[in-house]
Amino acid sequence: MSIENTSSAAPKASSRTATLTVDGKTVTFPVYDAVEGASVMDISKLYAETGHFTYDPGFMSTASCESKITYIDGDAGILRYRGYDIDKLADNCDFREVAHLLLYGDLPSPVQKKAFDRRITMHTMIHEQMHFLYRGFPRASHPMAVMAGAAASLAAFYHDSLDVNDPNQREIAAFRLVAKMPTLAAMAYKYSVGQPFIYPQNEMGFAENFLHMMFSTPCEKYTVNPVLARAMEKILILHADHEQNASTSTVRLAGSSGANPFACMSAGIASLWGPAHGGANEAVINMLREIGDVSKIPEFIAKVKDKTSGVKLMGFGHRVYKNYDPRATVLRQTCQEVLAELGQINEPLLKIAVELEKIALSDEYFVSRKLYPNVDFYSGIIYRAMGIPSKMFTVLFAVARTVGWVAQWKEMMEDPKSKIGRPRQLFTGDAPRAFVPLSKR
Repeated sequence: MSIENTSSAAPKASSRTATLTVDGKTVTFPVYDAVEGASVMDISKLYAETGHFTYDPGFMSTASCESKITYIDGDAGILRYRGYDIDKLADNCDFREVAHLLLYGDLPSPVQKKAFDRRITMHTMIHEQMHFLYRGFPRASHPMAVMAGAAASLAAFYHDSLDVNDPNQREIAAFRLVAKMPTLAAMAYKYSVGQPFIYPQNEMGFAENFLHMMFSTPCEKYTVNPVLARAMEKILILHADHEQNASTSTVRLAGSSGANPFACMSAGIASLWGPAHGGANEAVINMLREIGDVSKIPEFIAKVKDKTSGVKLMGFGHRVYKNYDPRATVLRQTCQEVLAELGQINEPLLKIAVELEKIALSDEYFVSRKLYPNVDFYSGIIYRAMGIPSKMFTVLFAVARTVGWVAQWKEMMEDPKSKIGRPRQLFTGDAPRAFVPLSKR
């Protein structure tokens, strides 16, 4: 295949085209230039022109859509929402500001923010009958199982926001999902520990309200620590979107069939549940527990370096980032602030984490392989320090990522080029066989 400079009539194509020769036949495809990042070759007519499909396991070289929401440069360690560097947003905005940015393309003015915050706040409560849904689960249920069911069940309660072709209904669904997800998550936690559900408080900020629903009880007044609330705001911002990852692609694929938005979010939650995706920060804490003591870190590191041991260093390295995860840079400082605020610098499990971080950042084996601490490493430590159980870690990821899923879903629904997703396959099964009746087999 070759790419050469020629003129192209396609409205978004660059001055280049790509040519491919198959079985002596040469076909030409337009090349589209990104605002930032790699250009793409439009091969949508590949099968019609050549009778061939591409083979790309994991879609590592395939752009499934056009998007204006999030940009990642893994080699340079860059993550931007709508053109804004992630560290600037995390350090200077609250979560609802960033939600407005992801949904509408711009940071809100003071007037817009007040109106947006109010709309989110007015949708934080859930239908009272949802309580019966929760009580149908065993107390020991994993909260992600509860969340997947609860998110999908919203479609049974909010019939006025199921028409995906109605822009107004899509808008209402977006607000409901972003606003209600923290309430659903806190309820999943409360149910698991046998405590009463706590209703949202309209005067509180987004993260503050979530922490209040998580840790307060009807018995006494509970004041959310502002350091922890701010840390949670940052974590939510950092996890709000991450381009076309597994769960976002799942939401888009489900949405491409015309499924209602609540069902699409449930599909995203199910995908996020995987340990290779949203479950990574839970795996970090499990790893620290397995190490058990600072004195055992050298032994653990030796096993990690031994390729035959099967032991992995969780929370380090990233499929996309081949540099320092920009989200981890923000959370590293936040992690230190939280530990200092809670007086947990010397907590055993956290001491193991701090020492492991030092070794990984200085050991040539890890440095040469660019296995830097990622966002999951620090978020897991922060959650642990806050007293959030490890089973809830992925749930918090879902709370944050919902706004990204919704923004991506809305963008897809508003794209006139969008089609139902239908990946192809390379069939390697049996060739045609003659049928043999049961009596002769």
